[in-house]
This record gives sequence, C-alpha cells and structure tokens, in this order.
Amino acid sequence: MFSRQTATEIEKAASEFGLEPAALLAIAEIESAGQVFAKIDGRNEPLIRFEGHYFDRRLSGAAQERARAEGLASPNAGAVANPRAQAARWQMLERAASIDHQAAYESTSWGLGQVMGSHWQWLGFDDVDALVTEARSGAAGQARLMTRYLDKAGLTSALNDHDWEAVGHGYNGPGFRKNGYHLKLAEAYKRQIDGPAPGDLTMMVGTRGELVTELQEALVALGYPVDTDGIYGQGTAAQVKRFQADHGLGADGIAGQRTQAAIIQALSLGNRHLWSSLKRWLAGIFRQA
Repeated sequence: MFSRQTATEIEKAASEFGLEPAALLAIAEIESAGQVFAKIDGRNEPLIRFEGHYFDRRLSGAAQERARAEGLASPNAGAVANPRAQAARWQMLERAASIDHQAAYESTSWGLGQVMGSHWQWLGFDDVDALVTEARSGAAGQARLMTRYLDKAGLTSALNDHDWEAVGHGYNGPGFRKNGYHLKLAEAYKRQIDGPAPGDLTMMVGTRGELVTELQEALVALGYPVDTDGIYGQGTAAQVKRFQADHGLGADGIAGQRTQAAIIQALSLGNRHLWSSLKRWLAGIFRQA
C-alpha cells in the first residue's frame, strides 16, 4: 500500500517516460510490497539488497580474500544471506564499501524497482554513485530509476499493453512463472484500476507497505513502541492490542476502520503539531477508500 504522495511521484515518473501510470504502479507494488523507505539512523533510505556473488566477481586478490573471510562475498549465489532488517543490510553495505566502494554499490539493488547498481553505465549515469544518488533522492528518484530500466529494457510497450508475461520475463527473469510473477502483476493492475476490495484497508499481521509504517509511527507517537519497518508483525499487533484495550475497543490486534479512526482521534487530541505531520497517513488511507 503506497501513500498518496508516493503514488503521485510514481505517476509523474510514468508520464515522463510514456508509461501508463496504473501499470507502473502495479509493477512498483509487486517489486516493493508497497514499501518505499527504511529508517536508517533516523533518515529515509531506499530499500536495498546486497548480492554477495556479484561482489565476489568484482573483486580479486587480497580484497576478495578479505570479503570472503568477512562473509561478504562468495562465488555461489545465495551463499551470502541478506539480513531481514534493512538497517542490518545497510551496515553490510557499509562494510563491503570499506573494501571496495564501487564494487559494493554495483553489487546492490536499489529502491522500489530493485535496480542493480551494476547497470549504471547501461542506464546512462556517469558512475554508480550517480545512480545511487538518484535512488536516495526520494520516492520520485526511485520511480525514475525504475522507469529508466523499463525503457532501456524495451518493456514500455509490453507494460502499456498489459502483456504481463513479457514484462515478467523482461523484469523478473526467465523463471518468472515459478512464483506467478505475471499473475501478481495482473492482480496488482486490477487493484489500481478497480480500487481496493472491501477490507483492503484493514491492516493485520502480514500486511506491508507505507501505510503500515505510518500506522507504526502513529503508535510510537502515542506511546506504544514498535519498529517502524513497514511490516505488520506480531510486535505491531501486540501494540495495536494494547491501544485497543486502552481505548475500549475489541483487542484483536487488527487495525480496522474503528481502530484507525481511534488512533487518528488520539493523535488529533494529544498533539496538534504531530497531528499535522501525520496527515499523509490520512491521505493514504482515504486515497484507497
């Protein structure tokens, strides 16, 4: 689930590159699970994935030996596991960059489109740092990076024609059918066109996206500490239960319409300044209503 602000940025990027906004939103949703930023030391950063086998290929000699010894590089794909938490992934990237900055950034996929840094020259950037700067510039930069890739890969027509198999093959690789990537794209596109189904605004364990992050931020502001990672896990459910119990609601840990309304009311009554800073959450909710 994207906020209204992020959806607007993605739609603008689509228009710049001649893509149907709803189609770009669909592939962005599948690639990012609706999550655009991770909080890293208090700042918003794009989501990343570090590929240790890519890193290994770009190193040699003492640098390669060091990276392998530190568990950052391997000749085998998948041997270097990515931590679940984005903060830990950024720490991994920093460690790799201390060995070889360019190789580390090239071996990382960036942003909501998960574009590999190694594509910097192919995509027309001066160097890998320019690509990373685009990804770190905000939701708009991430969306532009994704549209650059789609355009360069020759997928514009397939995306606009809703040829989800062609898009799946071009963007997700030849094994796209194994995980039903093309079917997920079709479903995501239908959601963009038709709007959410009844109950889609309800957040519960397993829900992901920006709206979950903003719900978590609201809970923290109200004194219910939880990780603001955009993943509605057991910790978030537990704090929602606490809030529900404190406010006379059925304590089921599910953030449905009544619970969300109670959180909004608590914010508006408790902290006017905070209330104004969290209005984007409301915008995201009512965009999908």
